Amino acid sequence: MSLLNITASGATGVTPRGFCAPSTPDHALPCHDMHPSVTVTAPRTLWALTGFAIALLAGCAAAGAVDARTFQDANVWLKPAKFALSFVVLFATLALVVERLSEPVREGRTMRITLGAMTLAFWAEMAYIGIQAGRAQASHFNVGTPMAGLLYSLMGVGAVTLVVGVGLIGVLAWRDLDANLGPALRRGVFLGFVLSTVATLITAGVLSSRGGHFVGMPSDGAAVIPLLGWSGEVGDLRPAHFLALHAMQVLPLLGLWLDRRGGGATSTLSAAAVVYGALTVAVFAQALMGMPLLRL
Repeated sequence: MSLLNITASGATGVTPRGFCAPSTPDHALPCHDMHPSVTVTAPRTLWALTGFAIALLAGCAAAGAVDARTFQDANVWLKPAKFALSFVVLFATLALVVERLSEPVREGRTMRITLGAMTLAFWAEMAYIGIQAGRAQASHFNVGTPMAGLLYSLMGVGAVTLVVGVGLIGVLAWRDLDANLGPALRRGVFLGFVLSTVATLITAGVLSSRGGHFVGMPSDGAAVIPLLGWSGEVGDLRPAHFLALHAMQVLPLLGLWLDRRGGGATSTLSAAAVVYGALTVAVFAQALMGMPLLRL
C-alpha cells in the first residue's frame, strides 16, 4: 500500500512503494524496513524442508509400528527413519544460519541454485530409500542388477550434491560481511561446514568403494554399541562418518557459545577445528585397521 504524504503546505502527494516521506516533499528516501521489496524465500524453503523431513520421520515411525518385516535384523523402516532424522538436523541447521545472512546473499542466485539442487537431491534420496524399504531391499551398496547399480550411483550424485551444498553455504556465510554473525560464530560456521564437507566426502567415498561399513566380518550375534548399532567386534566406518557429518553443528555451536561469552576467541575455533578433524581422522584410521570404536 502506498503511503499518503501530506506536505507542510497542506498539499497531498503519494510516496512510491518502498519509500518514506522525508521532511522535504521533493525527495523520497528508501524505507526498506517498512516495505521489504524482496520476499525472504531461502529460510522459508529450508524450514519447509525441515518440516517435510519431520513428516517423513513420523510416517516411517508409524509404518514401522504396523509393519513388522525386517531386513538385516532391523525393521525395514528404520533406515528411512534414520535418514529423515538426519535431514531434519541438516535443514534446521542450514535454516538457522541462512536466516542470519544479509538479504543479497540469502536471496541471491548462488543460494537459489544451491538450495534448488539440494532440494531435488533430498527428494530423490528419500524417495528411493523409502521405495526400497517398502520392498524390503537394500538401497545402499545394492549393485545386484544393472538398474540397482545405476540407482545407487545416482544416490551417490545426490549425496555429493547435498554435501557440497553445505560447504558452499559455509563459504557464503564467511564472505557475507553484513551477516548477523558474531566473529566466533562466523568462523565456526565456515570451518564446521567446510570440514563437514571435506571429511564426509572422504569417509562416504571410502564407504561406497568398500561396498559396506564393516572392515572385517562380524560374527553372528556380535555385540554392537547400544542405540547406535556400531560394531563392537570389527572395524566400523560409521563412527567417523558420523563425526564428519556433524562438524557442521559442533563448531558453529562452539562459536555461538564463545560469542555469548564475550567473543574475541576466533583462534579457539581454529584450534577446535584442528582437534575435531584429528579426532575424525583417528577414528577413521582405527576403523580401517579393523578395530572397533569400543570393543565389547
